[in-house]
Amino acid sequence: MYGLARPFLFALDAETAHGVGLLAMEAAYRSGTSPLLARKPAPLLTRAFGLEFPNPMGLAAGLDKNGAHVDALLALGFGSIEVGTVTPRPQPGNPKPRMFRLPEHEAVINRLGFNNEGVDALVNNVSRARRKGIVGINIGKNAQTPIESAVDDYMYCLERVYALADYVTINISSPNTAGLRDLQQDDALKALVGTLREAQEKLAALHSKRTPMLLKIAPDLDDAAIDSMAHILIEAGVDGIIATNTTTARPVIQGHRFENEAGGLSGRPLYAKSTAVLSRLRARVGERIPLIGVGGILSGGDAVAKVAAGATLLQCYTGLIYRGPALISECVSALRVRREGVP
Repeated sequence: MYGLARPFLFALDAETAHGVGLLAMEAAYRSGTSPLLARKPAPLLTRAFGLEFPNPMGLAAGLDKNGAHVDALLALGFGSIEVGTVTPRPQPGNPKPRMFRLPEHEAVINRLGFNNEGVDALVNNVSRARRKGIVGINIGKNAQTPIESAVDDYMYCLERVYALADYVTINISSPNTAGLRDLQQDDALKALVGTLREAQEKLAALHSKRTPMLLKIAPDLDDAAIDSMAHILIEAGVDGIIATNTTTARPVIQGHRFENEAGGLSGRPLYAKSTAVLSRLRARVGERIPLIGVGGILSGGDAVAKVAAGATLLQCYTGLIYRGPALISECVSALRVRREGVP
């Protein structure tokens, strides 16, 4: 089915196609025709962060920023979906055009800039969902909030989504909000994560529910920075790390007409870089922290290689654009063979 729809979607600009695709998935879910879009994989139970995931293949944040399509996306066969990134106040994001497909590279460049309707709208939407699967909520800061006050925005969102989320992701790695990646530097990271961990424990007591807290990191870190970050996150006791967000590096797409477009590059060109970060993180944190591998998964083989590099769970986004929902079952099947030796 996606093979028929893809030429139509690719004839539209990337952001319009994004919106049309979400509406089509929602219509399929409401009409009971989601099975025509994707064959749901048989369960491949995976435990992480104290949660049981129906299968290890998840949807990365960014596709459903406002949590408006939770059930439709889970109906495609994902074991989990991550909604957001959401900010305290609604914001329009960066000026358009701000999303570009690079089909020759199976890649996307985006500089959306946390465009969303605000945390209250997301909480409303997710509260109404039936949620047959794990739902993570990815939180960030408003563009207008000074970086020295970023912790206030994260606290505001954390307090509002805590009871609703199966897990919460702290996004300090998007390249599309000025200064955000500065929060990955040692002193800033210690201060931010320390404050949020204290809040997590207080919220756990308040709600009689411990919601895992994960951190999403950038791929554009050198080895020393990865090692330092691993040490800080172990000491802080974070529940998990998502490796990685999009990259600002461009060597793989040199000469392409979109090479100089600002924003984060995802898809096939991100695969090697994100997997190298994942592998180094696993070597540094051992088995103490579960890792989610994301970046450039476009086949079952890619999924298996991410797990071999140290991922407990996986996420995709750009792969869904190029391969469609069939990618989900393909990846779960490949992981089943790796784990059980049978398709």
